[in-house]
Amino acid sequence: MADRERRVAVFGAGYIGLVTGVCLAELGHRVAVRDIDPEKVRVLKAGEVPIYEPGLGDMIARNKERLTFTLDLAEALDGAEVAYVCVDTPPSASGDADLSRVWSVVRSLAGSTQLRAVVMKSTVPVGTGARARAALDEAGLTGTAYASNPEFTAEGRAVGDFMNPDRIVIGADDPEAAAFIASLHDGIVAPVVTMDVRSAEMVKLASNALLATKISFANEIATLCENTGADAEEVLGAVGLDHRLGRHFLRPGIGWGGSCFPKDSEALRQLASNTGFHPPLLSAVIDVNNIQKRRAIQKLKDTLGDLAGREIALLGMAFKPGTDDMREAPSTVLASRLLAEGARVRCWDPLARTPDAEPWSSTTRHATPDEALEGADAAVVVTEWAQLKDIDWAQAAQQMRRPVLFDGRNLLDPQQMREFGFTYMSVGRP
Repeated sequence: MADRERRVAVFGAGYIGLVTGVCLAELGHRVAVRDIDPEKVRVLKAGEVPIYEPGLGDMIARNKERLTFTLDLAEALDGAEVAYVCVDTPPSASGDADLSRVWSVVRSLAGSTQLRAVVMKSTVPVGTGARARAALDEAGLTGTAYASNPEFTAEGRAVGDFMNPDRIVIGADDPEAAAFIASLHDGIVAPVVTMDVRSAEMVKLASNALLATKISFANEIATLCENTGADAEEVLGAVGLDHRLGRHFLRPGIGWGGSCFPKDSEALRQLASNTGFHPPLLSAVIDVNNIQKRRAIQKLKDTLGDLAGREIALLGMAFKPGTDDMREAPSTVLASRLLAEGARVRCWDPLARTPDAEPWSSTTRHATPDEALEGADAAVVVTEWAQLKDIDWAQAAQQMRRPVLFDGRNLLDPQQMREFGFTYMSVGRP
């Protein structure tokens, strides 16, 4: 617990804002989370959680006396010593980050002279801090410090990542401000790394770009393994034992998605382009990931021929297990491509919240994997949900019209699946 209770205002009740606010309350602070979505605030006030994040609901219930959810700006800022900016920064038409929500929050702080600091948690381009500093000065907050405090939480384990991080990065040009932000994390045991604002802004983008690079590298090696008869799982497993490299994220698959890797990789590439630099490595990382999803469709065509009229089951829709998030999910590309080929798409996922729009409005969603598989010409493992390991695959092979399976996550045992009668394909395995 923090040595001293602080009053904190958090702007944005999305994944990052909600986890930030609730975890700060868990650390002993009094937190007001403000959002402009009335339904989201209503749900939170009722003690419900509008997103799926393990442990978050229990933490909200445990800290209800220290948590306030509101639409009202004045209520959020009442007595607040620090304001966290946790709003979305989606790509704009030009490819740059859309910072309109960020500037809306900054402008709304005008007159809040009691604020000691404004902390940017949203992922923003390098150089945003200088603009934010100027905007705060223009709003009359010359005495309010500005800091960058990037988040490194992964959906599905965001609470644990916040409370037990690898590091806490604080970018601030004022050492006192950096120490104040660090004190808000009292109770968390982790290295606190302080630096200038621009460097802190770069850390988040660079971290995600490196993780994305490891995945794309694994997928490129997997393709080479397929072409040469090597086994990518064996190869990459041995490569990852090198202490200089590590096994984490060095796994082949159907490609990365979610709210961070695609957006942050593109944002970093766009940032480089804006400085007159074309980043060849980063561009290749993005290209490999885009191709990977389409290779799955080609494998189905190579096996089935024309996909028109075929029934294809997508097993898993969320971009990864443990979340309901569909942002940049590989399943969206797969469903779109299958529909374009004339296939009929059936799908299953235990949590995914699909938008009421294409391609999902043209697919059929089933309550169980077995229902999705029955009568299918082929299936694709898209998300590595643990439930898929528990399927009676021998029976599923009998119930499918054609027992063809592309395992996009290398979740299942190849030899066993072939013994069950499947034409089984995976990523980088013979």
